[in-house]
Amino acid sequence: MKQYNVVVVGASGAVGQEILKVLEERNFPLGELRLCATARSAGKEMTCNGKQYVVEETTSDSFNDMDIALFAGGSASKEFGPAAVERGAVVIDNSSNFRLDPKVPLVVPEVNPEDVKWHQGIIANPNCSTIIMAVPLKAIHDAAGIKRVVVSTYQAVSGAGAEGIAELSEQTQAVLSGGAVKPNKFQYQIAFNLIPHIDVFQELDYTKEEWKMVKETRKIMHDESMAITATTVRVPVFRSHSESMNIETCQKLTAGEAKKVLAAFPNIIVEDDPATNKYPMPVDTSNKDEVFVGRIREDNTIEKGLNIWVAADQIRKGAATNAVQIAELVAEYGCARER
Repeated sequence: MKQYNVVVVGASGAVGQEILKVLEERNFPLGELRLCATARSAGKEMTCNGKQYVVEETTSDSFNDMDIALFAGGSASKEFGPAAVERGAVVIDNSSNFRLDPKVPLVVPEVNPEDVKWHQGIIANPNCSTIIMAVPLKAIHDAAGIKRVVVSTYQAVSGAGAEGIAELSEQTQAVLSGGAVKPNKFQYQIAFNLIPHIDVFQELDYTKEEWKMVKETRKIMHDESMAITATTVRVPVFRSHSESMNIETCQKLTAGEAKKVLAAFPNIIVEDDPATNKYPMPVDTSNKDEVFVGRIREDNTIEKGLNIWVAADQIRKGAATNAVQIAELVAEYGCARER
């Protein structure tokens, strides 16, 4: 089996660490592995496949002799992505820098794997909430077509990074001990609270996070006519995002039919049994790669409507696992670039 030289940029961060775990768990055919990050993290030691690696500061030369460059997020891909491409690496980018660029494939492997083939050096990893939504939507779209989607998200604090996790922990302790709560990472207190505001407000008073779900989903599904409206909410949960979706289909799909369609789709696990209170929850989906779907029922207000509830680990499937799956497609399709 051919091996691929891989560089992970942002290796010391939450997504970078998860990428290393996923590369190991999925037995990706690694040749040389190089770990890079900012100067602040340079010198840190990390382990993958039982081997110790020292994190290097990212420079343009970090991509010499590399086949695949996995960018864990942030601004690094904007700064170093072109250098990686110039040196012959395929960039798989977890940031929002290239997602809506018409020359860059935006890929969820269960949904549009073939798009990997037309890359010009960069492949974008979608927003975590978009990935989690797109997988079940694809299953339903293939079966009955989708006319309209109304989605509300319940996003874990780890989506805001380590600072979000620390803030929830600190504020929870402060509230329980009667101490003062001072918001820092989030706009308001997050402990014992919900904040219906993720990222900056943009046109029509939707946030950037909400527009990501609209625009990215249309691109991934190759359907600009799909009507999508989103409300994204930060909740006091450490890990795994949840989403409530109301879907209007083009053809009638009963709840029973929808369950069968979803259960048969790759990397979806249906947990749906009202009689035994079985449905997906963040606490049960953390550290797993599948998208969990439940509360599948027909919308009683329209003829062709469904309601579903979805939960998935946004650091795994919503970021690291999806990126490694894209790397696997690059290997499978033989579309790595000549160095």
